[in-house]
Amino acid sequence: MSDLTHFNHTGDAHMVDVGGKETSHRIAISEGRIIMQPQTLKMIQQGSHHKGDVLGIARIAGIMAAKRTADLIPLCHPLSLTHISIELTPDTEQSEVYCRARVETHGQTGVEMEALCATQVALLTIYDMCKAVDRGMQIDRVRLLEKAGGKSGHWQRTEAQ
Repeated sequence: MSDLTHFNHTGDAHMVDVGGKETSHRIAISEGRIIMQPQTLKMIQQGSHHKGDVLGIARIAGIMAAKRTADLIPLCHPLSLTHISIELTPDTEQSEVYCRARVETHGQTGVEMEALCATQVALLTIYDMCKAVDRGMQIDRVRLLEKAGGKSGHWQRTEAQ
């Protein structure tokens, strides 16, 4: 995660100085889902969409999004990422595709924003590719599951959160 914006006494925004922070292995895991009509999910699973491999393209989009997060989120530090994985799992019972993104770096600031951005863009790509057949799809429950590294240490979502 790129650090939150701080405002000086005049109200001007600036990037947080992370130069004095220790370099550490940082990990962030996020999740989300896109709910759709059963026939839309079936089309995705069968690979019969005329635009191609929906889940494969969404995985690549998620990876690209993590790498470009600093271009999308103002004041977000550009990071050298060491690992990005996007898991997209169809669930016929819930009529959804579940997304889980894991992003890692060795650096001075965390990768929460990169993981969340990867999840959102992967799900948005599914929406974009399938909107002609199912405009009622819903992206839901995009959230951080876990982060590790840095001064604040390890954090993991509990069911109550």
